[in-house]
Amino acid sequence: MGGGGVAESSAGFVDWPTPGRATRAAVVRPAMSLRPLLAHLADSPDGVKLATEGGRAFVSQTMRPYLLAALLDGVDGALAAGRPAIVVAGDDRQARDLAVDLRTWLEPRPVRFYPSRGVTYESHLAPPPHLTGLRIAALDALVAADDPAADGEPPVIVVSAVALSEKIPDPALRPHGFTLKVGELLDLDEVSLELVAAGYERVDQVDDRGQFAIRGGILDVYPATEDRAIRVDLFDIEIESLRWFSTFTQRSLGEADSVEIAPAAELAAEHREAAEQAALLADDDERPDVSQLLPVDRFHAFLDLAPDDAAIVIAAEEEIEPALADHWQDVTAAFHDTDARDLYVNPDTITATLKARTSIALSSLDSGQEMEFRAQSAELAARSLKEAEPELEKLVRSGYRTFVAWPRRGEGERAAYNLARLKARWFGANDHIVSNKDPYAEPALNFAEATLRDGFIAAGLKLAILPEHRLFRRKRTERTGGQSVRQRRKGALRSFADLRTGDIIVHEDHGLARFAGFETKTVAGITRDYLELEFAGTDKVFMPVDQLAKISRYVGAGGSHPPLSKLGGKSWETMKSRARRAASELAGELINLYAERRRRVGHSFPEDSDWMRDFEGRFPHQETADQREAIDQVKVDMESARPMDRLVCGDVGYGKTEVALRAAFKAADDGKQVLVLAPTTILAQQHFGTFSERLKDYPFTIAHVSRFRTPQEQREAIGAFNDGKVDILIGTHRLLGKDMRPKDLGLLIVDEEQRFGVKQKELLRQLKLKVDVIAMSATPIPRTLQMSLAGLRDISVIETPPEGRRPVKTYVGEYDEPLLKQALEREKARGGQAFFLHNRVESIDETAERLRGLCPDMSFVVAHGQMEETVLEQRMLTFLRGEADVLVATSIIESGIDVPTANTLIVERADLFGLSQLYQIRGRVGRSRERAYAYLVYPSHASLTEDAMKRLTALSDYTELGSGFKIAMRDLELRGAGNLLGDEQSGHVAALGFELYMAMLDEAVAAAGPAVDGEDEGEPVRMDVNVDAYVPADYIPYEQAKIDTHRRIAGARDLADLGALHEELEDRFGPVPEPVDHLIQLQQARIKLGQAGVRAVSFKQDRLSVTPVDIEGSQVTALKEQLPGCLYEPGRSQLSVKVDKDPAKRFPAVVKAADVLLAVTRLGA
Repeated sequence: MGGGGVAESSAGFVDWPTPGRATRAAVVRPAMSLRPLLAHLADSPDGVKLATEGGRAFVSQTMRPYLLAALLDGVDGALAAGRPAIVVAGDDRQARDLAVDLRTWLEPRPVRFYPSRGVTYESHLAPPPHLTGLRIAALDALVAADDPAADGEPPVIVVSAVALSEKIPDPALRPHGFTLKVGELLDLDEVSLELVAAGYERVDQVDDRGQFAIRGGILDVYPATEDRAIRVDLFDIEIESLRWFSTFTQRSLGEADSVEIAPAAELAAEHREAAEQAALLADDDERPDVSQLLPVDRFHAFLDLAPDDAAIVIAAEEEIEPALADHWQDVTAAFHDTDARDLYVNPDTITATLKARTSIALSSLDSGQEMEFRAQSAELAARSLKEAEPELEKLVRSGYRTFVAWPRRGEGERAAYNLARLKARWFGANDHIVSNKDPYAEPALNFAEATLRDGFIAAGLKLAILPEHRLFRRKRTERTGGQSVRQRRKGALRSFADLRTGDIIVHEDHGLARFAGFETKTVAGITRDYLELEFAGTDKVFMPVDQLAKISRYVGAGGSHPPLSKLGGKSWETMKSRARRAASELAGELINLYAERRRRVGHSFPEDSDWMRDFEGRFPHQETADQREAIDQVKVDMESARPMDRLVCGDVGYGKTEVALRAAFKAADDGKQVLVLAPTTILAQQHFGTFSERLKDYPFTIAHVSRFRTPQEQREAIGAFNDGKVDILIGTHRLLGKDMRPKDLGLLIVDEEQRFGVKQKELLRQLKLKVDVIAMSATPIPRTLQMSLAGLRDISVIETPPEGRRPVKTYVGEYDEPLLKQALEREKARGGQAFFLHNRVESIDETAERLRGLCPDMSFVVAHGQMEETVLEQRMLTFLRGEADVLVATSIIESGIDVPTANTLIVERADLFGLSQLYQIRGRVGRSRERAYAYLVYPSHASLTEDAMKRLTALSDYTELGSGFKIAMRDLELRGAGNLLGDEQSGHVAALGFELYMAMLDEAVAAAGPAVDGEDEGEPVRMDVNVDAYVPADYIPYEQAKIDTHRRIAGARDLADLGALHEELEDRFGPVPEPVDHLIQLQQARIKLGQAGVRAVSFKQDRLSVTPVDIEGSQVTALKEQLPGCLYEPGRSQLSVKVDKDPAKRFPAVVKAADVLLAVTRLGA
């Protein structure tokens, strides 16, 4: 290995060169650069002054990326010109997003994101390899910029305040990297050892940076510093080719001559191993200090490694100190003072360094800065290009140089054609704005091919930058109801999780069995792969892989599974018949409800009024893109004549309530009444408080009904609503009583709909026929069920966390009183509150007393659902007003309670909760900018069931924001799927498994709905063909990929899929061996025969029999010409072809018959 002028190290490896070599992969960039537009900043005296002299300035959030880029590059004589730049943001998410934006504006100048480690030093010695790669690439680019011989433009490094506080091992402490070149020799055993030493992980299939896989003569590596993985193809021990490939499709993307494999760890193996061993010591007193394990004297602050001439710019001054203080609090809680100083930089030192070296500091908080750069959000919210046209014209007539960024030029070309009157010009990559005489300096509409996350309209610069997605309000997609469920599922795995040996599976014909693995068997001289399935008793079935579509992984209504089925028994067929009848009834109800809603004409609400715009303008936060899209979708629904039925789904605290508030305002503003339904009293009370606060300045009357109100107060509120004196009524299921007769109901909002009982759901179902409906859910629904619902309900998903939201730090472990005492006291010390969840009413007071003894200086209040309403309300209000430090409660806090000052949660006996329930509970904290902590504790390892351990492990794994879908999918496996469909269906789900029952429901919905051309794919063609067809163990050595290959072949529904799979197999595993080729050819023949209407192929003595075959006239003639000696019997719809007695020659006969039959049937089409 080696070469390319790289110095050999003493260890026999080669040192990793600095970034920027020609051999590096070219990063995929936006279609063009918007960089010339940065010159517009020179039109602003303040802009020139800030760029050339430095200082502090206010900037609107939407304009921040543009201003930063222009300060670095857009003004002659700027302080940052020709120098490496460091841009400091608050946290990693803000830094990452800013790096993406700056890359778009500054292209082709290199912009790199330097993330924090992602883990603290005490939990892992090395950050995840994908973060390590980003860190190494950014740091080395920065250090290399100090070299006078460095080529290219100096880099821009975007770093978070948290990353600045982490000390960095000297680059000389890293393991060595190496270079791979076509034509050089490579020993796979040796390179495997070198990769592990460099911090790489060996896996079966490469998915992320820092991983590698070896299969036969192929090595896949995802270099830590690259954006793509590389596939190394060997001829014996010589590198024959290097190909970039996609880890998503596993397909090749292009050739390379050489590639550098950078280290995937910041410390050499000997340092990592010593620290890992020390971390395993149970006793803290035995554990040595960090200085004894690591060469901490060679750890440096990031800013100390930066070149002296680097320009430092602070992107958001207001975010730096809180981020540093919060992180330092975590550090001091985890480390002794000495260790903390050895591994981290304290906030005072960072602040002092930044103060001394920062040339420009921006802030979005107005604090009397001398210079300011204000801009509006780029929101036209038009419904069509026709509506956008006058808005764009108005901007141009007002003197704005207007630029619209289109991600795809084709869309922009169509828009330019439709806006011909405005004479839109295309702004090219080579255009430059050099003076006021430049055509782009004049007010006009310009188009550019580029991707922007956000835009702005700056009056001071007379500049409007509009991303295409900000031009239009998202249009509603009309549901035709005709898309095939099978088509929606096409290409997806049927099961929620990968099938593994030992899993319980469901066989459509035989019932529940245990998958014991693959076995390659030779029967009657023919070798095939079979799935070994174990049924009740000692019964076994070896199922051919071409029947793989008949099985699915078992996911039931509960965490356990029913007994394995007995082969030959009648009970399985009986259960299937019952379930099919139930699915048919449920499908009929769903279809009838959907058809009824489509037939009905609802109220069409008017477009937004001035009041509505005023109300939206008072929202104290910036909407996320997902939230804005959900709001727009709801408005479009409400303004159409068809009754709305939309599910707004998103993680806890992601802004679903604001979507509901906008809809409620729109309805009340039009004189319609609004009903808000919540499953619990506390949630109803919370909504009442939120709605009352947000709507207090508008003439709407709001009331609420719950256990906290007396019977008399409830009757009065309902009576006033019935008389039209109350505009918005909020409450629990009491609002579904017979005495509810709204005068003019226009909108129904249902929170956590899945938590209502069957009777309440039936009443809701009737209400939905008449009015617009929004349902909200904080427990995301699994994607498979989402697809099943997609034809019957519109869904908006909010996945983006609000600005400033941070992941909740989650601790899972045994009950430890000193730890919990420290957690509660730390929360009180920072002025916050805490939840302590104890879910047994009979012992909750005793628990509260125990806690009072543990923390005598703190105040505790107890709340649970069996209290009298007035007592419960008073105690909840005490906590909400901040008069108690800790709320000791049962799971009544699971939904709705919103206390921004409460940011520590302790859940006792967390092992007794379901995963989605724990996820909901954890969502009670972390709803502000403060770092939140969740402690999920259990008595001891001995008391944990295997499933409980899996649940808690999953929750600690998924701490990132927006993990809701992953949680829901995992919960579906661990807890079951019955509750998703309702109690009445859960028995059938338990008996048959979720997948098979959903398949039945899909079929029933298709049968009950309108017929759709091409909907019926029919049963797979039965083929009795004697040919070796299997996946050799030496070709695909690991079982997961083998299962996946068989599943994809058996599940393919068109020839293009199989062609692509053949190429992929060749790409990943090398030349496709004959038995695998036969598998693919068999499926190709099945597809062709199926398209010709054939259902069965068999051999009878020396003839091939194909049925049914329905052809006539010229088709029969063509058939006999192409298949000499064939016999066609129209009465029996059977084709018979003479074949050779040699079994080896029979398979080609089937392939030929399939080709001819397909061609002949198309001839008559």
